[in-house]
Amino acid sequence: MDGVLRAAGAVRAAGAAALVALLLASHALAQTPPTVPRPIEIPPWFVQSFLDLHDEVATAAKENKRVMLYFGQDGCPYCRRLMEVNFSQRAIVDKVRGSFRAIALDIWGDLDVTCFNGRRTTEKQLARQLKVQFTPTLLFLDEQGRVTTRINGYWPPHRFEPAIDYVATRQSNQLTLAEYLERHTKEAAREQLNDEPYFLKPPLDLRRKAGGKPLAVLFETRSCRACDEMHPEGLQRAEMRALIPRFDIARFALNDAGEVTTPSGRRQAAASWARELKVDYTPTVVFFDDSNREVFRLEGYLRPFHLSGAFDYVAQGAYRTQPEFQRFLQAKAERLREQGQVVDLWR
Repeated sequence: MDGVLRAAGAVRAAGAAALVALLLASHALAQTPPTVPRPIEIPPWFVQSFLDLHDEVATAAKENKRVMLYFGQDGCPYCRRLMEVNFSQRAIVDKVRGSFRAIALDIWGDLDVTCFNGRRTTEKQLARQLKVQFTPTLLFLDEQGRVTTRINGYWPPHRFEPAIDYVATRQSNQLTLAEYLERHTKEAAREQLNDEPYFLKPPLDLRRKAGGKPLAVLFETRSCRACDEMHPEGLQRAEMRALIPRFDIARFALNDAGEVTTPSGRRQAAASWARELKVDYTPTVVFFDDSNREVFRLEGYLRPFHLSGAFDYVAQGAYRTQPEFQRFLQAKAERLREQGQVVDLWR
């Protein structure tokens, strides 16, 4: 306040016009554009929908297609990258347009939506009902309006295109998405899993004790570039290194035949447990609390801020009072910015 009064005194000597100029300049600084989320432009080939999902599914079936629901939000760098990178490639766009009716929804939106069962809701309520925790999220519906496949977060084109092939050719009854990707995705990646010194060593009994550490279970595959990036980029950041001691962390390959005692107390092969958990993507982190209950999971291609944010979300127990992970992340980013830190969601 003293600095403001001194500045005002100096300006007063220069005249009222200079004071007005100073106030206008201060106002302009207060309205710095980076605090305003940039709108995400949806491609024109997305359906201009009345958001009646029963009608959309029926129309798609007549066209021998299925419905693809895109959940995004303005200011989301992952959403922008999906639109500007993936949906700018003709091969991908042709496959999506040829097999799906694409419908865009805002996870914070208030537009009316009619669900498949005829109930009325809003975009944000539907996102909550469908457990959408990431943006972008793509949900693919069958002819009964059931979600057959979910793609959480941003997937780069070399993984996204075969995922679209998987859904378009309706492989979900024969293979999991992870199995399909392992066969059809060519990645310049390590043939060995990445190890970390803090991973739990076998024999593994993952049952929790009351008051004990939460459990983070990491599922990976070999030849997974996203997994390779996560280890040096995400797990080595200072914030992650501070969070890691607050967890017990186990890691498995999706096809791991080794036996494990799961949090529920069952003894089974890790690969069987992964299928039971419906782990379709790598890397995936599944979190369990001290009552052996799954409380959150992180799936898809995510950057370090979201990775550390997920561990922080569970470590704090924030999921108990804030069920929407995106709101937790937004509040976290705002606090960091108030402290003068630069928050880049892509780095």
